[in-house]
Amino acid sequence: MNRVKYFIAGCVVILVVGVSYGDDWPQFRGPNRDGKSAETGLLKKWPDGGPKLLWSADGLGIGFSSVAVANGLIYTTGMLEREGFLFAFTLEGKLQWKFPYGQEWRGSFPGTRTTPTVDGDRVYVFSGLGALTCLNSKSGDKIWQVDTLKEFEGKNIIWGMSGSPFIDGNNIICTPGGNKGTIVALDKFTGLTVWATTGLTEAAGYCSPIIFQKGQNRLLVNMIQKSVICVSADTGRLVWQVPYEVSYDTGIITPVYHDGCIFITSVCEGRFTRGAVMLALSAEGTSVSTKWTNQVLDCHHGGVVLVDGYLYGSNFDGIPAGDWVCLDWNSGQVMYEAKWNGNKGAIVYADGMLYCYDENTGDVAMVKASPAGFQIVSSFRIALGSGKHWAHPAISNGRLYIRHGDVLMAYDIKNK
Repeated sequence: MNRVKYFIAGCVVILVVGVSYGDDWPQFRGPNRDGKSAETGLLKKWPDGGPKLLWSADGLGIGFSSVAVANGLIYTTGMLEREGFLFAFTLEGKLQWKFPYGQEWRGSFPGTRTTPTVDGDRVYVFSGLGALTCLNSKSGDKIWQVDTLKEFEGKNIIWGMSGSPFIDGNNIICTPGGNKGTIVALDKFTGLTVWATTGLTEAAGYCSPIIFQKGQNRLLVNMIQKSVICVSADTGRLVWQVPYEVSYDTGIITPVYHDGCIFITSVCEGRFTRGAVMLALSAEGTSVSTKWTNQVLDCHHGGVVLVDGYLYGSNFDGIPAGDWVCLDWNSGQVMYEAKWNGNKGAIVYADGMLYCYDENTGDVAMVKASPAGFQIVSSFRIALGSGKHWAHPAISNGRLYIRHGDVLMAYDIKNK
C-alpha cells in the first residue's frame, strides 16, 4: 500500500523576481549526467532541523534507484517480492501509476539499481537482470522490452547490472557486456538494434556512459570490467581502450568530460592502485595519454562533481568509511581531504552549494563549493526509510528528492 504524508504550513502567495525554477532531472545524475543542476534561487542555509519536508511516500519496496523528474512526474523503481516496479508520482507525492517490468536482482544486496531515463513521452528502465524496458511516461503502458543479456550474449556481474540507460538522439544506449555487444544502441522507438560494439570480450561494469563531441567525432566513454573504452557514438566502432582494472570489478563512477580531458576514478585497494586518473584526448579524440593520477579521490559509488575547475567527491576507506575531497582539475593537486562523520557518500551540486549525503548515517549536508575547505553550512538527518543510503539525491523545481529504501521524500529548498 502507498501512503502519502503532507506537511503544509499555510497558504501564502509570494512574488519572486529574478529567480528561476523548473529544471527537470530526467536521468541518473541530472540533465547532463554530471550531478549538477542549473537552478538558482535556492536556500543558502536551512532552518534548524533541515528544509521543510513537503511530503513522503512509502511502498517503493527494496532498491537503491535514484529518481528522475520530468514533465511533472517523478520516477523511481523498487522490488516488491521478486518483481521490479517502475513508479510514477505527481509533484504532490500522489502515486500516478506503477508498472511491473519483470524479475529483479535477488543476489547480493537485492533490489533495484538503475535510475529511470525519461525522454518526452517515453521512460526507460534497465533492470538488474539486463532487461531494457520502454514505457509510456504518462500512462505507464509498456511499449517494448529487450532482454539484452540474452540478445547480446551477456553474463551478469557480481552485484547485478547497474548502468543507467542513456538517450542519444533516436537511440537508447546500455551496456550488457555481451559477446555480441559490450555496449549497444537500440532504436528508442522500437527496441531494434542500431549498433553493437565488436571485438570486445570484457563483461560490463556498474558504470553509466557519457557522450561528448571532440573535433569532428562524437564519442561515447564508459568503464567496463577491466578497462575504460571509447567508441563512436554513431557506429559503436572501438576508438581506444585503456586498461583500468579495479577491485571486485567495481568501476562505478560516471566519467567526467571537460576541456579535452576525461576524469575517471574507482577504489584503490590491494594491488589495484590507480584511483583517480586524468586522460588527455588528442585533437580528434582518437587517442589518449595520462595527464595525472591521484590516489586520494578513489571514489566508490557516490559520484563526483566538477565546479569551477575543481573536482569534489568522497573517497574509500572501507564500507562505509571515507573522507570528502577536493582536487584541482588541471593538476590533480589535493585542495583538501576532510572528515565528516568518518563516512563517504553521494554528492550533487546546485546554486553554489554541494549537497552531500552520508551513506551510513543518512545525514545530508549543504557545503560551500570552494577549494578552501569542507565548510558545512547546514545539515539534517534522514529519519524515514531503512537500509543503505545509496540512492543519489536529485534536485528539480526547487526541491531536493531523497530516496531511502522503501520511502521517497521531497524537501522544499526554494529561497522564498
